[in-house]
Amino acid sequence: MTGDLFSSESVTRGHPDKLCDTISDAIVDACLAIDSNARVAVETCVKGKEDMGLIVLAGEVSLTGEAPDYEAVAREAAAQVGYTSHAIGMDATTSQYTEVQVHITTQSSYIAQGVNQDLLAQGAGDQGLMFGYACTETEDFEQLKGRYFPLAAALSQRLTRRLTQVREQGVLPWSRPDGKSQVTVEYDENGDVSRVHTVIIAIQHDDKLKDQFDGSEEEELEYVRSQVVEHVVKEVIPAQLLDEDCKVVVNGTGRFADPGGPYADAGLTGRKIIVDTYGGMGRHGGGAFSGKDPSKVDRSAAYASRWAAKHVVASGLALRCEIQLAYVIGIAEPVSVRVETFGTSTVPAREIAERVKSTFDFRPGAIARDLKLLNPIYSVTASGGHFGRNPGSDGSFPWEQIEESRINSLLN
Repeated sequence: MTGDLFSSESVTRGHPDKLCDTISDAIVDACLAIDSNARVAVETCVKGKEDMGLIVLAGEVSLTGEAPDYEAVAREAAAQVGYTSHAIGMDATTSQYTEVQVHITTQSSYIAQGVNQDLLAQGAGDQGLMFGYACTETEDFEQLKGRYFPLAAALSQRLTRRLTQVREQGVLPWSRPDGKSQVTVEYDENGDVSRVHTVIIAIQHDDKLKDQFDGSEEEELEYVRSQVVEHVVKEVIPAQLLDEDCKVVVNGTGRFADPGGPYADAGLTGRKIIVDTYGGMGRHGGGAFSGKDPSKVDRSAAYASRWAAKHVVASGLALRCEIQLAYVIGIAEPVSVRVETFGTSTVPAREIAERVKSTFDFRPGAIARDLKLLNPIYSVTASGGHFGRNPGSDGSFPWEQIEESRINSLLN
């Protein structure tokens, strides 16, 4: 008898929507490198066609200094993802094959008057609500310790990062940038993780791969499946979670060959917000992250609420913690701070909420200060998940860092 099941998905850097997130965040980083107080809100749309690819940049940027070359930034970001050939979905390196349209203006003066103040007095860039979430599901597995993250989301994100890695390192030289993953985790009667029930992988590949098998698509698919299982699934999923009954589905339609990416599907910034966060396990306020500077609380407050929730769980105060923040445009202090522990806390949730409010400063400027968000650290966050990852040596993912002083503050 099958136990309780929960599924989460992820997509690779080369998925059209993630390509757009990557371009938008590359523009954020380029602007912050010029002016750490730059105001950026940029959306990207991509589409490949038989004769010409298209990248559209639209939004608002205000900064002190000369603006970056948005077209050059977009082309470089897309090329780094792997879109350097029209045959695979887009060649972003040249105007011969891809047109870049730039429709970027300056930030509205009505928004600026509530946001452009001294750092700690800085008001929220918009109204809205944000959620942060943490749990102990990953803590029983050595390679996932310290993540404090939903297991299905953690594994699906790791699978897509691995799909990108095996392509870039030449382990699977026939693979292409576009891809997806999905993981279904099974829970026992006590609500604990018991096994991985299903793994789903979609991986774009060289159209000529079947030539190695005399044109047989069946043999091609079996080869792709065996290689993905060996070099991706077994490298990512902890062995104790894989058993002979685990279902592994690779390229469920039978084939996913060139061209893929933007040619096969249009992309748009901000269409993978559940992939970016908790895989559906934690709630979401609806605001996307990519393309936004940290004055936008859609991004910075989501990071801060995750940071705080992770500290609550790491401190042992709860096995699961969700924190909601809500803001008014132009006002620094959040309207509300709410803590939910789903009955897993050692003290009442309201008491934890008071401790959280005394330990963390949720004003946008304070968040930017404490998490060092005014640095160009965002490009790497655009794919593979914004949460549940190790802090980077380049200063990225600071909201994943555990600080003992804040643990002590929550416990005392």
